[in-house]
Amino acid sequence: MIKGGNAFVPTVPLRFAVRSGLDVAALLLTERGRVRWDTDIVFHGAPVHPSGAVRLLGDENGTAWLEAALTAIEEEIVRVVVVASTGSGTMRDVPGLSVDAFAPDGTSVARYDVTDAGDETAMVLAELYRRSGGWKFRAVGQGYLNGLAGLVADHGVNVADAPPVAVPVPVAAPAPMAPAGPVGTPVPFQIPAPGTAPAPNQTPAPFQVPAPAPAPAPVPFQAPAQIPAPAPAPYQSPAPAPYQAPTPYPVPVPAPVPMAAVAAAAQPAPEMPAAHWLFGGAFEPYAKSGRDNDVITVNGLPPGPVVVELAIRGDGYTGLWPLTRFNKEGDNLISSCEKNFRGRVLTQVPGNGRLRLKLEAEGSWQLRVLPLAAATHLTEDELEGGGPDVLLHTGGTADLVLRYRGSDNLIVYLYELAGHDDPAELPEGENVVNEIGKRRETVPLPEGPVIVQLEMADGPWRARLTELEPHSDPSSAGGVAKVTDTNRPQGQSWWGRS
Repeated sequence: MIKGGNAFVPTVPLRFAVRSGLDVAALLLTERGRVRWDTDIVFHGAPVHPSGAVRLLGDENGTAWLEAALTAIEEEIVRVVVVASTGSGTMRDVPGLSVDAFAPDGTSVARYDVTDAGDETAMVLAELYRRSGGWKFRAVGQGYLNGLAGLVADHGVNVADAPPVAVPVPVAAPAPMAPAGPVGTPVPFQIPAPGTAPAPNQTPAPFQVPAPAPAPAPVPFQAPAQIPAPAPAPYQSPAPAPYQAPTPYPVPVPAPVPMAAVAAAAQPAPEMPAAHWLFGGAFEPYAKSGRDNDVITVNGLPPGPVVVELAIRGDGYTGLWPLTRFNKEGDNLISSCEKNFRGRVLTQVPGNGRLRLKLEAEGSWQLRVLPLAAATHLTEDELEGGGPDVLLHTGGTADLVLRYRGSDNLIVYLYELAGHDDPAELPEGENVVNEIGKRRETVPLPEGPVIVQLEMADGPWRARLTELEPHSDPSSAGGVAKVTDTNRPQGQSWWGRS
């Protein structure tokens, strides 16, 4: 399998062999791409996940073994990421770096040989992820120059500053398991001794499904002492950090949610201050939670384009339409059959400041109406997302690199705001991408301000700027000047209404 490739694997207990001579760990991630708590990382200090579904078995002549019982993984976990790090040197120095996945009968069901490793000291080798009721294996090969500390911190693990705690357990290779019979205790795991030579490729003996067992008290995760986490690199752009989706919310009641409650229940996205983005009005974000089909009404908004953010907990059809003054459906904003849909779309507030939205949904949901200033800001740092989104570009000319891993349409529009002086209306958009399936696209961007709308993207994607030039007129980077007063929040009269 080549880097980026993916394939379905049987939904059975799988055993992974990681070669050669590396420290191996597994991270159990939610749909946000982050762990729920520090016990969701399986490593040498905590070799068994509390659920018993994922465990490190040990090391055999430089090959580390990891086991994942797919049928026992908690429903909230949607990805299991296999990572590795070096005790010294870089990934380029590791001979025969690869990861193999074996079925219980010893058949290899997926294999990825890493051929382009560089100066990284830690790497996401592969991941298992849920898809269409089953599981797929993806060859990832994403390296981290700031080591294991940077990798796990990027997935929500709290990295302790103290030196790692020694785990005095004997080294043992994973023993073959009989196809039936009582379940044995997990094999202890520790870091292989430095200089251990890698073993030739071996096929593991058949094994049986391990029954969940009480997990030992996890040792607080420590990044290896040889790979201290460096200080974050200084920001190269005046823009805020890439947007991160809010924490999945608890099942809501169908009533308006006060902003204080929303802020307490979710990690707020780093949103650009309105003063840094001058196109469109500034107003207090509106939030509402509910269940199943509904019509949402928001009064007192400044006319013009706004961002609507929607998160669904359910697996049925999701549709969203603006309603006209005749109570008829306008152009469709969202049409998706994705489970647990999450995304952001653009819509227009009419001149009367009254936005009405018709929602079709199966399950609980949360909806927010945000000013354009709250959209995600594009930078040269890689941004990860899934689903439709609204992105802002305020720099000079640049190339937008998009990597899309969905199976359906990828549709992208650009709205160029330079010279457009009507904040109540968007200029005509330019369709720059309209493709189906996994894609890598490079889109040339004019000088900002530009709105980049991922109108359809039912799948994971990554975006970043390259060849970024300074803005020829920095004073216009935030948009046009003829706008609603950005120093005074708008729409106070509608706060809390539904």
